[in-house]
Amino acid sequence: MSILNVENLTHGFGDRAIFENVSFRLLKGEHIGLIGANGEGKSTFMNIITGKLMPDEGKIEWAKNVRVGYLDQHAALEKGMTVRDVLSSAFSFLFEMEERMNEICGKMGEASPEELDAYMEELGTIQDMLAMHDFYMIDAKIEEISRALGLSDIGKTEDPSIPYGLDKDVDDLSGGQRTKVLMAKLLLEKPDILLLDEPTNYLDAEHIEWLKRYLNEYENAFILISHDIPFLNSVINIIYHMDHRELNRYVGDYHKFEEVYAMKKSQLEAAYHKQQKEIADLKDFVARNKARVATRNMAMSRQKKLDKMDVIELAAERPKPEFHFKEARTPGRYIFQTKNLVIGYDSPLSSPLNLSMERGQKIALIGANGIGKSTLLKSILGLIPPLSGTVEQGDYLQIGYFEQETLHDVATTCIEEIWQEFPSYTQYEVRSALAKCGLTTKHIESKVKVLSGGEQAKVRLCKLINRETNLLLLDEPTNHLDTDAKAELQRALKAYKGSLLLVCHEPDFYEGWVTDVWDCTKWTTKAF
Repeated sequence: MSILNVENLTHGFGDRAIFENVSFRLLKGEHIGLIGANGEGKSTFMNIITGKLMPDEGKIEWAKNVRVGYLDQHAALEKGMTVRDVLSSAFSFLFEMEERMNEICGKMGEASPEELDAYMEELGTIQDMLAMHDFYMIDAKIEEISRALGLSDIGKTEDPSIPYGLDKDVDDLSGGQRTKVLMAKLLLEKPDILLLDEPTNYLDAEHIEWLKRYLNEYENAFILISHDIPFLNSVINIIYHMDHRELNRYVGDYHKFEEVYAMKKSQLEAAYHKQQKEIADLKDFVARNKARVATRNMAMSRQKKLDKMDVIELAAERPKPEFHFKEARTPGRYIFQTKNLVIGYDSPLSSPLNLSMERGQKIALIGANGIGKSTLLKSILGLIPPLSGTVEQGDYLQIGYFEQETLHDVATTCIEEIWQEFPSYTQYEVRSALAKCGLTTKHIESKVKVLSGGEQAKVRLCKLINRETNLLLLDEPTNHLDTDAKAELQRALKAYKGSLLLVCHEPDFYEGWVTDVWDCTKWTTKAF
């Protein structure tokens, strides 16, 4: 049974076409992975099928009475709400029914017999609906999902007066914690269809595993966008590949898709080269024989064959990113040293830390969300003051910092962003720097705020690699990056001769080449 049908979908932004006449179907129980390079239009497609964006052309048809839940890549939470408020909003339609029920009860004392019958009937319907949706067990449901996703103890400290867990203001949460809250709300809503746009971004390993189990046991259909291939491979059974304005369906997991895609590409290239040889031979025959009376008819016949031929076209190769970090002079032996450092904002996130990093070390920081990995980086950089203790930076440091989260409403174009960082660059140098990061001409001339998360990350990496550094502090740099960009970043960081402090939740990315792994759960004051 088809739950969603998309036919002849065409969409673009300005002169940049995203899709051309694509079709898509979602059947009952299908677990679909929607894949493609950064900027191919995966999030745009999700926005179109959920009605957030109107396509230029095409038809989107959902089955009747289907409830759709969408975890958006850029979803926001309202300041001033607690975690409990957000999770309770999953049941807003039930609370509205309860309000109506109370309103009816208030009117029944003054109602006529006819009105009373109508009220009693409506009251019965509402009570049945509330019972069917377990309205009187909402608090227990919220507690259960909160424990599963680790929300019950977020922000918990030794100071009992500071709100934590479900009473914590969502504005005080880290990126990963906000993602978990949005996901918990979505799962509480129990939609018929799940649409998940990069759900593992910012999630720690423990909760990626929980989500993996949840999706494997999920009976209904879902569409998942993810560049985390091991995660994607473990939960999907259908691949839709978005490439060069086309959308193609493949049965099986990502590895099966790679096999079939490589075979199709190879067959197309062979057919293209064979046809090109045939075209060259026909053109040569026509050129040699069209002037002679005896062979003119044969030449005209060959020309007709040329004119009617469906010419095979190979899609232009997408520019692959090339990251080469510029390296500054050699720093002193010690990169930084901390003495009884306690990090945090209003309350301590760590016990007193005595850490030391030496030149040449490449260190991965791991641990659950919200325990202070990003805060530690900012404290080392001096961006936030420690609650107590000191950080001493080494000599001759040239630091490059990749922040986990940046503003999405930047009004500048990609060219202007790079020019602001490097005003001495010529336009050719700016364009060349962006192109080396895998951005096309149309991306380069676009405003940053209209780019996908992966394209925005490439613009930020462009700033980083073109500045001389001998120490890199990277906070979740793989979030949003497609597989090609991720592989190239890994290669570049392996080749980098400077020192590296890396926050990353993907063991596949850092295992085997970092010199040390620091588990931040050993220092945190947070309860687990």
